[in-house]
Amino acid sequence: MTSSGSSSSHNDGHSIDIRLYLCAIASGMVLAFGAGVFYGPTPTFLPLQSSTMTIPSAELLASISTGEEAELSKQRQRRYPATHSAELGKIKQVHVNVGQIPSYEELDGSLLDRRNFSEIATTDVEPEQHQPAGQHLLVDIKNVNAEFLNSEERLAKAMVQVVSEAKLTLLSYHCHSLEPAGVSCVGVLLESHISFHTWPDEGVITLDLFTCGPNNLMPVVPEIEKLFGIPRENSTEPVGTMWSHELRGFRSHEARKAHYLDLSSDLSWYVTSPLEMLTKTEVVSVQTPFQRIDIWDILDVGETPSYSDMVKHDLKEGDPRFFTTEITTPDRLLFLDGKLQSFKDTDHEYHESIVHPAMFAHPNPKRVAIIGGGEGATLREVLKHKTVEQVKMIEIDEMLIKIAREYLPFFNDCSDFVGVAPNCFDDPRADIITRDAKEWFMENFGPGVGQVSDDEKFQVIILDAMNPEEDNAISKGLFTSPDFITAAMASLSDDGVIVINAGTAPSIHDPAPDKGVFAQREQLFLLLENHPDTKAMLVYEESHCGFNEPHGFLLICKSHGCRKQWYAGADAIDFQIYERIVLTHSKERALQHFDGSTQYSFQYPPKAWETVYCRREPEPYECQFRGLDMNANLRELCDDPEESDFVIRKISEETLGIFANKKILKGDYIMPEALASSFVISEESKKNLVETTKIMGTGSTLVLEDFIAFTEKYGHESISQGIGQTIVEVGPSFLIRNATTKEEANIDRMIPRPTELPTYSPVYERNRRSFDVFLVATRDIEVGEEILKYEGMWD
Repeated sequence: MTSSGSSSSHNDGHSIDIRLYLCAIASGMVLAFGAGVFYGPTPTFLPLQSSTMTIPSAELLASISTGEEAELSKQRQRRYPATHSAELGKIKQVHVNVGQIPSYEELDGSLLDRRNFSEIATTDVEPEQHQPAGQHLLVDIKNVNAEFLNSEERLAKAMVQVVSEAKLTLLSYHCHSLEPAGVSCVGVLLESHISFHTWPDEGVITLDLFTCGPNNLMPVVPEIEKLFGIPRENSTEPVGTMWSHELRGFRSHEARKAHYLDLSSDLSWYVTSPLEMLTKTEVVSVQTPFQRIDIWDILDVGETPSYSDMVKHDLKEGDPRFFTTEITTPDRLLFLDGKLQSFKDTDHEYHESIVHPAMFAHPNPKRVAIIGGGEGATLREVLKHKTVEQVKMIEIDEMLIKIAREYLPFFNDCSDFVGVAPNCFDDPRADIITRDAKEWFMENFGPGVGQVSDDEKFQVIILDAMNPEEDNAISKGLFTSPDFITAAMASLSDDGVIVINAGTAPSIHDPAPDKGVFAQREQLFLLLENHPDTKAMLVYEESHCGFNEPHGFLLICKSHGCRKQWYAGADAIDFQIYERIVLTHSKERALQHFDGSTQYSFQYPPKAWETVYCRREPEPYECQFRGLDMNANLRELCDDPEESDFVIRKISEETLGIFANKKILKGDYIMPEALASSFVISEESKKNLVETTKIMGTGSTLVLEDFIAFTEKYGHESISQGIGQTIVEVGPSFLIRNATTKEEANIDRMIPRPTELPTYSPVYERNRRSFDVFLVATRDIEVGEEILKYEGMWD
C-alpha cells in the first residue's frame, strides 16, 4: 500500500480537511469570547467608552463608608473590563502615576502637593515605565469595619477610586468572596496591578500596589487609608496603618545613585522601606536649588517611652505604659538628598561629640567657623562656650535654615542658656553666611588674598558637612580640593584646630582605605597629612549618634600643643567645662552628653581605624609593632635566683647594675612587668610641685624635692609630641645603666623612633603607652653580660 493510493480513495468520498476543521473551531471560540466580553455585565460606576478613568461622584464616595450593604450574587460575573480589548491600543501612551518634585513656596511658606499633576515638568529622560523597574507599595490596615471588609461592591469601589486618585489606568479587575468571610481582589493596571485581601472578623486588610514608572506612590497612602480605613462601629481602637515602599527591578548604577528612595538611601532604609512601623509621618519634603530636604516623624513597633515621656506623663512604678508605645513620642529625622543627617532623639550625642572635643582642644577659642550645620545644632553647641566672641556659619542652603527654624526648632533653641539669644540663629555673635563655603574661604583666605591679621583668623573650624563617603556635589568640593584645604589651614591661628565629620566609622573587615566606598575619605586624609601646616591628626568615634554604625570624627591640629589639651585627664576637662560652659535658666547642665570621661573615651582610636590604616600600601612602618610579639620571651627580675632572668650586682660602692642571669635572645622583652608599672606625670603637675616647694617650709620640701629630682633623672618624655607628659620608671629597670653609644647598648625601645613621626597614625595614638615604656633586646645577650641602654634612647 502507498500513501498516494490511500489519499486518492479518500478524496472520492465525503471527506473534510482537518486543517479547515481546526480553523473553524478556533474562529468560533474567538467570536464567542469577544461577544462575552463585549456584552457581559459591568458595574454602573465603571464606564466602558473612555480610555481613561473618571472620578466617581461625591455620592458614590460617600457610599463607600455609609452606603447600604449590597452583597453580590455568587453567580454574578466578577471580572469587569474597564475598556474593550479593541480599544487598548488607543491608551498605551497614557501617562502613569506622576508627581512633581516638591518645592518650597517662599510667598506663603507652604509646601506644594506632590500630587499636583497639572504642573508636571517635561523631561527628555526615557520614561522608566519602559525599563525593567518599578515601585511597590505595601499597605496593612487594622481595626477596619467588618461589613466593609466583607463587601465585594464597596471594596471594588474603593479600589477603583484609589486607582483614579493615583492617576493610574485600570484595565480590568476580579473580586471573589471567600467562605466563611473575606474578599480577595486583583486589578490589572496598564502600569501593572493592585490587589488586596480582607479578614473581616479580625478587621484587617492587606494591599499591594505595583507600578512600572519613576513617580512616587507614597502620596497614595493617605487615599488608601481614607478609602479602606473605615473604622469599626463602637470601637475605641483607632484604625492603624503600616506601609512600605520599595523600588523594584533593575536600574543602572547612576539611576540608583540619583534616586532619593533607592534602597541604598538612608530615607528608604530608615523610613519608607520598613513595614512594621507604627508612625511614618512626612513633615517636609522639598527640593531646594541645592538639595532635597525630607523630614519625617517615625515610631518603631515596640518602642518604649523615653525619660522625657515618663516625666511628661507622670509615669509611676508599675505603670503598664512603660512597656507599650501608647505615650512614646515619635523621633524626628532630617534627610538631605536621601541621606540621614540628624535625629531629634540623639541630637546631643552627635552634636556635642563633633563640637566640644575640638573646642576643648584649644585653650581659648574666641573665633569659630562652622561649615554646614544648617539645622543650627552645631551653632547651639558653640554658643555654650563663654570664650566665644564670634561664630561665622557658612551654609550654602538658606532654605534649610528657614525650614529648620519652623520644623526643627529643638536644634536651634538657645532659650535656656544664660546670655544667649532665644533662637541660636539670632544671637549677636552668630554671623550666618549663605554662601558656598569653598568659594567663601578661597575669597577670604585663598592664594592672592595677602596677609590676614590674627584677629580675623579662627581658633576652631567645624566642618559639619555630609559624610565624606557620600557622592555629594556640595561636600565633594570640600573634601577633595587641595585649594580649599590650604585656604582653611590659612584661616586658622597658629594653635588652631579643625574638626571634620568623618562619616561612618570603619570596621576591621574594610579593605584598604583608598579602595571601596571610603576612598574619598582617604583622599581627604592624605590631603591633610601632606599639608605642611598639619602637625597632628586624631580620629575618634561615637557609637550613640543614632546611626546604624558608630560615627567617626577627625581632629586636625596646626600645633603639636593641641595634644596636651586632647589628652588631658577627665578631671581637667570637667574643670574646664565648669569654667567655660554657660549656665542655664532651668538649672540643668548645658551639656547632656559630653564630659571629661566622654573625652577620655575619645583619646584611644578604636581598633578598626588602626587595622584599616595598616592596609595602606606600602604598609606604614609602625604597623609591625602593634602589640607585643607573641613569639618573644618576657624577661623579668624576680626574687628566686633560679627563676630570675636578671641579677643585680654592685659595680662600685655607689653603683649597681643589671646583669643577665640567663641567655636573652634578640627581640625578648626586658622587664615588661616592671616597666608597665611606670607612672605618668604631666608638665602642669611638675610645675605645681615646684611651686609647692617654694611655699612650704624648708624642712617640709625635702621629700618633694627628692621626688622631683627622681622624675627628672629616671623619667622621659612621651613619644607623642606635644602631649606634655613624662613617663617615670619606678621598677628595677631604672637601675639599668646608660651606654654612651648605640653600639655599646644591647637593649632599645620597643619601636625605634623614626626621624619624623607621621602626622596621622592610629598606631602611635593607640599604642603610645606601650611605645613609651617597653624595651627589647637588640641582640643576643650572654649570661653574665651587663644590660645597657643608649643614653639618648628616649630622646
